[in-house]
Amino acid sequence: MAKKRVHQVAKDYQISSEALLAIIAELGFKVKSHMSVVDDKIFSAVEEKFRKEREAVKEEYALKKKKLEEREKKEGTESVVEKAGPKELRLSRKDRLRKLEKKRLETTKKKGVFPVGKFEKRVDKREVADSVKKTLASIETIKRLRKYKKKTPEGKEGEKEEPTNLIKVSEYISVAELSSLMGLKPAEVISKCLELGFVASINQRLDMDTIETIALEFGFNVEPTKEIGLEEEVEEEREEDLKFRAPVITIMGHVDHGKTSLLDYIRKSNIIAGESGGITQHIGAYEVILPGGTITFLDTPGHEAFTAMRARGVQITDLVVLVIAANESVMPQTIEAIDHARAAGVSIIVAINKMDLPDANSEPIKEQLAKLNLVPEEWGGKTIMVEISAKTGMGVGKLLDMILLQAEMLELKANPDRNAQGVVLESELSRGRGVITTTLVQKGTLRIGDPFVSGAYHGRVRAMFDERGNPVKNAGPSMPVLVLGASGTPQAGDTFLVTKTEAEAREISAKRIRLKRERDLRQIKRFTLTDIYQQIEEGKVKDLTLVIKGDVDGSVEALSDTLEKISTSEVRVRVIHKGVGSINESDVLLAAASSAIVIGFHVRPDIRAREVASREKVDIRLYEVIYEVESDIKKALEGLLEPEISETVSGTAEVKDVFKIPKVGQVAGCSVKVGNIKRGDKVRVIRDGLVAYNGTISSLKRFKDDVREVTSGLECGIRIEDYNDIKTGDIIEAYQVTELSRKLE
Repeated sequence: MAKKRVHQVAKDYQISSEALLAIIAELGFKVKSHMSVVDDKIFSAVEEKFRKEREAVKEEYALKKKKLEEREKKEGTESVVEKAGPKELRLSRKDRLRKLEKKRLETTKKKGVFPVGKFEKRVDKREVADSVKKTLASIETIKRLRKYKKKTPEGKEGEKEEPTNLIKVSEYISVAELSSLMGLKPAEVISKCLELGFVASINQRLDMDTIETIALEFGFNVEPTKEIGLEEEVEEEREEDLKFRAPVITIMGHVDHGKTSLLDYIRKSNIIAGESGGITQHIGAYEVILPGGTITFLDTPGHEAFTAMRARGVQITDLVVLVIAANESVMPQTIEAIDHARAAGVSIIVAINKMDLPDANSEPIKEQLAKLNLVPEEWGGKTIMVEISAKTGMGVGKLLDMILLQAEMLELKANPDRNAQGVVLESELSRGRGVITTTLVQKGTLRIGDPFVSGAYHGRVRAMFDERGNPVKNAGPSMPVLVLGASGTPQAGDTFLVTKTEAEAREISAKRIRLKRERDLRQIKRFTLTDIYQQIEEGKVKDLTLVIKGDVDGSVEALSDTLEKISTSEVRVRVIHKGVGSINESDVLLAAASSAIVIGFHVRPDIRAREVASREKVDIRLYEVIYEVESDIKKALEGLLEPEISETVSGTAEVKDVFKIPKVGQVAGCSVKVGNIKRGDKVRVIRDGLVAYNGTISSLKRFKDDVREVTSGLECGIRIEDYNDIKTGDIIEAYQVTELSRKLE
């Protein structure tokens, strides 16, 4: 049975939590409150009590029903005896009643009276149904198709059918490989590519969108395969092999709301480690061992780790602790953290911090969170909210208990007796030690000497260390470790997979490097301020997306407000992230995923951020004066505005005659009425007041000479490009189109 709390069990039985608590206490069990977990023993005892009560009610109801039937039977027999003769008394009560009803029915029919009352209820429903079926069958003209239901592997009928013509492909396969999977000739696929508007050779590699489009044209459904090396991870884990693991927690929230203080207090409360110095700075996660269990925390500022992981489609967090200051309100970064957590599909526990301050008030925060669909449990919702003080430690113990309780409800399990699989949190190149990879093990147990693949690189585990630099021999599920031995530096969010042999690891690494090379060749171009206007001309975007980082929170807020006020009804500035501190890798990854520009105000990017920006083609702009930022962004927005298009008619000519010249086509003999006609002008052919054709003058002649321009009052020969349907009396109208750039008002 899935574990439930007291109030959830009470809701299932449709009674109040207080009533269920009284019943549990009456049965001899001890529970603290409506938030306590109901184990199997308590649930079985409660279920047994309710079952006995249901049986007692059923017995009482059956006894009453039996007495009522005996009384009705006695009264019914007497009434039949009075009406029936001696011969009829030998019949059963049911037969006597049926005979009397038949006799009365015949009498009423002879008199022309339709039967009512109890005789109406004696109509045979089966005969009526058969009669209706016969009538419908006699007027049926359309043959109904027989529906077949596909049987599931268990032999049961099911409505859902498996998709037909399904092919499994990986991205960037060649045209020859795709045609082989579909059982077609490469020439057929190439022909279809030409019909769709692009040229492809037999060895050209295709992206996933193109593969899906071509496959659908041939009637095939496409299923993308998993990452290379993970295709064999399809067998389900056996229930008996799964064991409970520690939850992985990410602490998120607005700047200066106390995330770092809470992490520091929790780290010092690690009574098993016994170190006040805490963790080293080069690891992104660490374990806290408490009497109630073990918790793994991601040591990251805000939601940057979420952004980095989700940019590559990786999910590592089980719970999110959202920290909000009690003396402030729900900030934009808080809302963004909520959106990140919901997008990742993880539960949220709210920690209302700074409750030790005199102006702390948690009620307005709860009201604001309720509007964001985070309703506290005491208000009838499902969100756990704990009032804490990271400075004094008030409520931190309760928060950790709630984390362990929520983790117990999630029943987090993993198989430790298999090859390890995990996620890379970060990596660095250390002098003397080589590549150091911070890895979070998710499945299996990682051991020294295991061959592995991490991202596009392979290696063998030469050494492992915990967050305090102590050597580690084995690392189980939910344990973060520093791993030495990779052949290159993988990115945050890359998978970490232990293989059977080192040769297998090399083979997977080679395939991933080839795939990475194909992706690099097809790298999507990112926005820069210099080419934003060209992008907008194609109608691709109307927003200018920004990531803002500054030295202090006040400057960041002021800069964000100033830039957002520049927005108009046609174009707008959209700030997707703003924060305090230097520009780091997570900021650049967010900008790459959102096609945004990074604005640095009195801060600079670190080395890793510059490398990622160069690889992902992200534009980073650094400023010292706020007016320079405003000026550049205003110019970029003006480039987003569609230019004003004005049209001017430069000349009009009337077709007097039409000449057909071999190998040239039709030439219109015209008389220029108004203005002048120039070679290369855009023209409209007007016939009977309607526009018959839009085109360009390809040739303009006076007698036998080519001329550039013919003025009004003169005759000329006009040849319109790709148009051979000119008729006498048509009007050729030459016009010019000019585009004027617009300014923000």
